[in-house]
Amino acid sequence: MQNISDIIKEAKPLYLARKRRNNVLKSLAGVAACAVFLFLAVPQKQPTYDGSYFWNLGYTEPYSTSYVENLGLPVDDYGLLLVS
Repeated sequence: MQNISDIIKEAKPLYLARKRRNNVLKSLAGVAACAVFLFLAVPQKQPTYDGSYFWNLGYTEPYSTSYVENLGLPVDDYGLLLVS
């Protein structure tokens, strides 16, 4: 019976340390999960665009000919396919 008591006395600090470590890890995981949830739940500020942004989009005319014209098809003055 004394051997069992010695084993329990020896294992008790290790058991308590493991239990404490697991509780700390569970707490940290819970805090991290709450932080991620709050980060995703709070609406982020969206940039505001006026209507002209979508029409302009920084368009510059890099080529003097259109894609359709490069294919060898007839085009009108605007570079669109000419249907006759």
